[in-house]
Amino acid sequence: MQLFETILSQYGPMVSKVCYMYGTDEDQRKDLYQECMANVWQGLRSFRGDSKLSTWLYRACINTCITAYRRNAVRATVPLDSAPPIAADDNSRSDDLKEMYRLISQLSPVERALIMMWLDEKSYDEISDVTGMPRNTVASRLRRIKAKLVDLANN
Repeated sequence: MQLFETILSQYGPMVSKVCYMYGTDEDQRKDLYQECMANVWQGLRSFRGDSKLSTWLYRACINTCITAYRRNAVRATVPLDSAPPIAADDNSRSDDLKEMYRLISQLSPVERALIMMWLDEKSYDEISDVTGMPRNTVASRLRRIKAKLVDLANN
């Protein structure tokens, strides 16, 4: 019970960010958040501590969101007018962040997961642990995803 409370207080924002990238509106993001937390609650008994708690939690939440994405066959991008406020020093930075989220929302679920972890400054090894992909695969996929984002931005 105490570990779950720690997860809620320390990792709630991370879970919200994962849900934001897969939900198409506020209600769906809230549903995803609840589903993630329910799966985390059920899976806590099986957490052996072989990896960091944050790595295990990322994997659980991404898997939950991808499963829900596939189950609901949602293929829409995230509407910008429903985006939560983004803290920024100025309006241009806020606009840049909104554009980045818009571009990321056009990626496949797995690509979103990879780029989100990279943006969260996770190492290739940590991303490999979360996704189960070999480290070199993570590196090459991220290189392709970055190129894809540049292409999307230029079109």
